[in-house]
Amino acid sequence: MGKTFFRKAVKVLMIALCVILVCLVAILVYFLAKSPGKVPQFLDENGNVRENSVSEKIWVNINDAQQGMFIRGEDVSKPILLFVHGGPGMPQYFMFDRYKTELEKHFIVCYWEQRGAGLSYRSPMSGEDITVEQLVSDTASVAKYLCERFGQDKIYLMAHSWGSFIGIQSAAANPELYHAYIGIGQISSQAKSEIIAYDYMLERYIENGNTRRINELKKYDIHNSVTALHDFSTSALRDTAMHELGVGSMRDMNSVISGIFFPVMNCSAYTLKEKINIWMAKFFLNSHTNLHQDLMDADLFMAITEVAVPVYIIAGRFDYTVNYALQREYFDKINAPLKGFYTFENSAHSPIYEEPQRFTEIVVDDVLNGKVTHADR
Repeated sequence: MGKTFFRKAVKVLMIALCVILVCLVAILVYFLAKSPGKVPQFLDENGNVRENSVSEKIWVNINDAQQGMFIRGEDVSKPILLFVHGGPGMPQYFMFDRYKTELEKHFIVCYWEQRGAGLSYRSPMSGEDITVEQLVSDTASVAKYLCERFGQDKIYLMAHSWGSFIGIQSAAANPELYHAYIGIGQISSQAKSEIIAYDYMLERYIENGNTRRINELKKYDIHNSVTALHDFSTSALRDTAMHELGVGSMRDMNSVISGIFFPVMNCSAYTLKEKINIWMAKFFLNSHTNLHQDLMDADLFMAITEVAVPVYIIAGRFDYTVNYALQREYFDKINAPLKGFYTFENSAHSPIYEEPQRFTEIVVDDVLNGKVTHADR
């Protein structure tokens, strides 16, 4: 009896292991098939590469570091737009690949992957070399590279989330390089934003009687402890709660697995190794550098209030990743030759992907023409 049971158990275990192995192989084959690492070209009606278009994945020496970027545009005579992604360490080309903004019809768009992030990740790397000051300097150097390559005097600078923390500092320090600055989910004082988000989410969970989430949040005494605030801001709970309540990356993004992980893994412009590096780089930048702590310590209300180029801030009404009200308050503090604030009523932290048609309309009608026609009144 005992031997028979043992043999059956072993058989069941072997079958289970075989099924798991087959599934893992199938997943690997699927992701390999989805990972040729090729950037699609712009084709004409005859299926030929469109004349004067550009679509490439390249690595450029930026301040003594090889840094990767995608450069795409239907017409190389168009203005240049440099996009500074969020994070720290979360490239966003895959999001543009999924949510079509049509910016590439109107600009040569450079999707730069910052020092240590995505295509720019190398192992081993030193976290000591990756600082806020270095990234601000890198932004200007990428802008200079693009100007020289495409024969233009200035570019447009667009930045999202963490990228806006870097981007607005570069716009303030190097106005001669930029036609205008566009901030999406503009950071100002992220410590204040995290406290506002915490209080809002706790109140929402109390209203709907979610005892589990209430207890989880109350473990973080963020009002009395800087350490607790830091721990909360980097916790999985923060992201989970934001996505549950529709105030995170996007209003309808239920989780980072379905909303970010799978879009990364399905993007054909990266090889499988490059996709793995995206996640390794994010872990590295958040665990081996001081970038997140520097972000939490900073207060741009005090540090950056003068920007000598037009400033456009685009904010989602439901954004608690970077609080909407703080974005508006910071916008009011900025002195610039022209400025416009744009509320996206159906968006959280990513209006560029949540309402792409309106976003592109604003950039084309207002930013390119130095106007604020569509701005909030």
